[in-house]
Amino acid sequence: MRPELVFPPTHEIDIRLSVNGRQYAVRTEARTHLADVLREHCGLTATHIGCEQGVCGACTVEVDGAPQRACLQSAARFEGKTVRTLEAFDDDALTAELRAAFTAEHALQCGYCTPGMLMTARDIVQRLPDANEARIREELAGNLCRCTGYRGIVRAIAHVLAARRIQEPAHAT
Repeated sequence: MRPELVFPPTHEIDIRLSVNGRQYAVRTEARTHLADVLREHCGLTATHIGCEQGVCGACTVEVDGAPQRACLQSAARFEGKTVRTLEAFDDDALTAELRAAFTAEHALQCGYCTPGMLMTARDIVQRLPDANEARIREELAGNLCRCTGYRGIVRAIAHVLAARRIQEPAHAT
């Protein structure tokens, strides 16, 4: 006779998250990672789930102003932190510039990696205004794209950086 499989009971917890300027009270299993909570409990589907090992970057969100993988840690670890998903940047001028550049440079194909790429690209432009192509490629190393070959993505980011460098002296006065 085969032994019956017995699964341990789930351990549910209540957490409070600040996401895109809104407060969420969520009841979920303790082990549920942030990406699943964002998608299933908050209805924020721009955060894609790819490898679930932090390798592909499709789940990249902004936590306290810095990009971070949403698939690596329990959502409970994000209590008290400010989480922003791509949806938070719908009216953001920099994100609009990046979206336009991604379109112009044909940096999109299937689109699965695009939300994570845009989150990383936004960070690159803000943090590294003088980044060259090699540095852009280095910064994108944690975001995988199986379709584009990265040329268009790198060109799009470089285009936004160059446009901002040209505009910068006008704002310095």
